[in-house]
Amino acid sequence: MIPISKDDPFTFCCSAKVSCFNQCCRDLNQFLTPYDILCLKNYLGMTSGEFLERYTTQHTGPETGLPVIALKPKDALNLECPFVTKRGCSVYQARPSSCRMYPIARAITRSRETGKISEHFALLKEPHCHGFEQEKTQTVKQWIKNQKIAGHNKMNDMLMEIISQKNHTCPGSLDIKSSHFFYIALYDLDRFRSHILEKGLLDDFHLDTDKLKAIKNDDV
Repeated sequence: MIPISKDDPFTFCCSAKVSCFNQCCRDLNQFLTPYDILCLKNYLGMTSGEFLERYTTQHTGPETGLPVIALKPKDALNLECPFVTKRGCSVYQARPSSCRMYPIARAITRSRETGKISEHFALLKEPHCHGFEQEKTQTVKQWIKNQKIAGHNKMNDMLMEIISQKNHTCPGSLDIKSSHFFYIALYDLDRFRSHILEKGLLDDFHLDTDKLKAIKNDDV
């Protein structure tokens, strides 16, 4: 990985005309954020539970102890993405954050004193990728804009706040019950909404009408 700033230019282009087209969609260990799952399940017209059962596997984060969701590969041999076709990505408009960012990697750090988030970027140059041989040049900032990543980054950064708070108040692995609740709240969004509404868990919060309506109808 090569460190790169937001204003640094890099030469890269991905299209069906590039000889390695679709190769980056194989041999995957593709993790999904809650917002990735929300976008994908809505695009596919599925409930979160249906999407999770059909397309994902669950693991436990070694550092956080939280449930982690990964895409289930189409086949065990090539570890190919379940959404890739000969013509490319079948869910391109709702593709996950990491797919949008590629070949840029993004990490964030938070100041303990101010809470301010700082972004860090790196360029991933993998042997199979011929996109770097193309003639299109752009900055990281332009790439983020063109790939419509800003909204994903904003939502994913909120997840980092949850992880940070969990690590502060409850370091280490979770018990089975707590892990299950985290899984539902983070990833099985339709089930979580039904649960809190049917059980009346919001009654004690005395929410105004607009906030209650948003909880019932607005996914974000």
